[in-house]
Amino acid sequence: MTTLVIIDAANVIGSVPDGWWRDRRGAAERLRDRLARDGMPGQDEPVELVLVVEGAARGVESVPGVRVDQAPGSGDDRIVELVAEAPDRPRLVVTADRELRRRVGELGADVAGPRTVRGPS
Repeated sequence: MTTLVIIDAANVIGSVPDGWWRDRRGAAERLRDRLARDGMPGQDEPVELVLVVEGAARGVESVPGVRVDQAPGSGDDRIVELVAEAPDRPRLVVTADRELRRRVGELGADVAGPRTVRGPS
C-alpha cells in the first residue's frame, strides 16, 4: 500500500536559516519543486506526497508528484486531519514540531524530522 507522506512545509522550511522568511511562498515552492524532482529520499516503495502550507505560503499550487494542501487555518490542525482521514494506510508526517509529533503519533502515524526531505536548494 502506498505510504501517505505529509510534510509540514512551515516547519521543514523553517529548519534552515536561509532567508525563507523574506519569501515564504517562494520557499514553499522551492521545497515542492525539490520533492517533485527528487521524491522521498530513502523510500523504495511508492509514496503519495502531500505538502501542507499555511499563512503567507498559501497559493502554492500542486504539481505532478506533489499535492499541495492549503490549510485554511492552522497547518498543524490540517496535518492531524489528513492523518485521521487515512487510518487504513501507512502515514508518515515530516516535522520537528513536538506537539504535532505527539498528536499524529496518537493516531498511529510515523514521524520523521525535516532532514528527511531537506536537501541542497
